[in-house]
Amino acid sequence: MTEGPRAVDVLVIGGGQAGLAAGYHLRRARADFAILDAQDEPGGAWRHAWPSLRLFSPAQYSSLPGRMMPVPPGGGYPGAADTVAYLADYEQRYQLPIVRPATARAVRRGEERLLVDTDAGTWQARHVISATGTWSRPYVPHYPGLADFRGQQLHTVNYRGPEPFHGRRVVVVGGANSAAQILAEVSTVADTTWVTLRPPRLLPDEIDGRALFALARTAGGVGSLGDIVAVPSVREARDRGVLKAQPMFDHITTTGVTWADGTSLDCDAIIWCTGFRPALGHLAPLRLRGPGGLIPVEGTRAAGEPRLHLLGYGDWTGPASATLIGASRTARNAVTEILAATP
Repeated sequence: MTEGPRAVDVLVIGGGQAGLAAGYHLRRARADFAILDAQDEPGGAWRHAWPSLRLFSPAQYSSLPGRMMPVPPGGGYPGAADTVAYLADYEQRYQLPIVRPATARAVRRGEERLLVDTDAGTWQARHVISATGTWSRPYVPHYPGLADFRGQQLHTVNYRGPEPFHGRRVVVVGGANSAAQILAEVSTVADTTWVTLRPPRLLPDEIDGRALFALARTAGGVGSLGDIVAVPSVREARDRGVLKAQPMFDHITTTGVTWADGTSLDCDAIIWCTGFRPALGHLAPLRLRGPGGLIPVEGTRAAGEPRLHLLGYGDWTGPASATLIGASRTARNAVTEILAATP
């Protein structure tokens, strides 16, 4: 790990897409800053995504500020590897001051600055931008019998491809994009059943990420149109007739799942595509969380600590802020506010 200064005006925690977007604007402003990244290599959460994962926007609509994402060979939607390569190039192109691997353990209030305890010592900063994302906190809802199932259970975060499920019976749980993309490819090698809390809704074929950010800012939002982007693999699965979801099961048995009406299904594996929770443990000493577990914000600024901004955790930190383009826009606003408050 490259050692950096221990006191800066702005400290960014997280070297993924949101942290890099903030770094770009801080670099342009010639601010005194550093970025702490817990990963040992560039790419953020994209380094851990399954290889066939595709963005749901073309490259030109999936870019961070100042640098267009290259169109992948053969065109189409960029994949996880394309995104990792882009983020690695991005931080090098702008010579962002990234210290890695460095994990932030706790953010505390000091007399004049915020103190950030890491596994590489304590930093001091006039302002902190937390951009740790959600990938490190996969969420699996509790259902009776969860621990009794004798088959395989895994979350999206552990999925690497369909090959291990060849010839098996697989239940895919979840009604969003990851579930649809994983179901689409697992169903080519396995007998699959899709279960969701409510009927999933595919966006029209002509709608992808190019329109989603604009829709996110309308009164109805993206949810008024649908949940799942019909990327090519999802369209193909739809045309094969496998995108037919069952209602959510009631409990889990040793050999499968059972619905409230007594219907049961034996299966060999359950894939939980049930999302993530914000990685906010390092902010616990500040005691900022509200009743729902999230930190109340005004824009991206924590309502209870004006020296702290949060980027990239979801719509509560800015419209579509967990996407590449959304992270770019919220980062610009956060840095503008920080610079205005920095002496």
